[in-house]
Amino acid sequence: MNFEILIPITLFICIVYAIKVVVDARVRRQMVDSNGSQELVRSLLEGEELRRRHGALRWGVTLVLLAAGFGIVQASGWDELNPGVIAVLVGATGLGNLAYYLMARKLG
Repeated sequence: MNFEILIPITLFICIVYAIKVVVDARVRRQMVDSNGSQELVRSLLEGEELRRRHGALRWGVTLVLLAAGFGIVQASGWDELNPGVIAVLVGATGLGNLAYYLMARKLG
């Protein structure tokens, strides 16, 4: 594998994520310092936390079902990339998103 390409990409992703964390923290700080109503600040922070949890749930369910799709491909003995392999992986991703939707609807 060519790691000379992977290192700058990883560095760029880390820098972007660090900037996002700093900007989010600054926005939260300004929101608290703006002397807005406590109820408004609390509802905004709770909404953000709920979105964060739902995002984690979505990625978790989707990745678990995608891993199951890769397991099916491996167990079937498919060594070449063909439409059947792609169909199993795309189907597993779709099932993961549908499972997330059902879970999110049940939770919220």
